[in-house]
Amino acid sequence: MNLLDLVGVNIGISAQIKERRTRLYRVAYSWCHDRTLADDLAQEALTRGLSHLHQLRDPAQLDSWLFKILHNCWRDCLRCQKDFQDVEDLEDYLYAHNETPEHINSRSQVVDRVRAAIALLPIGQRQVLTLVDLEEFSYNQVAEILAIPVGTVMSRLCRGRLALKEALIELAPVTKGTVLRIVK
Repeated sequence: MNLLDLVGVNIGISAQIKERRTRLYRVAYSWCHDRTLADDLAQEALTRGLSHLHQLRDPAQLDSWLFKILHNCWRDCLRCQKDFQDVEDLEDYLYAHNETPEHINSRSQVVDRVRAAIALLPIGQRQVLTLVDLEEFSYNQVAEILAIPVGTVMSRLCRGRLALKEALIELAPVTKGTVLRIVK
């Protein structure tokens, strides 16, 4: 491979890295619940990814590599914050204008409760849950991103899902039993 081909490959990968910004922001926000910090984390991950592009061994593993960088940025941020605590900064969702205000309010309350329940999970469970269930990474990819064993990924995911289920059980629709009527 000559120098021009190598430069062309790097330019293509650079463009792919920049396209991942929205996903990086979404995951960072799910971890920290602070829009400004999530934006900073996503930007820092992009900057580090672009500046260390030569360290990417397999372009097919770009997503795992970028999210590992994001995880490292998050860990660096936590180290700097001695009095870190989760912040429940829940954004409002806009819905189609053909819905009733009551329906929009009800849906907004459900979204708020789900986000609040996720925010209460320990950071390890929250990270695994968002990477597996929201970003659809495989267990092996998550293990690589977070630098933990695959078994730990599976146990954190299981515990996180159970904790969410317990926290949100009252949101499940009440099923009405079968009603028998006498027909004359």
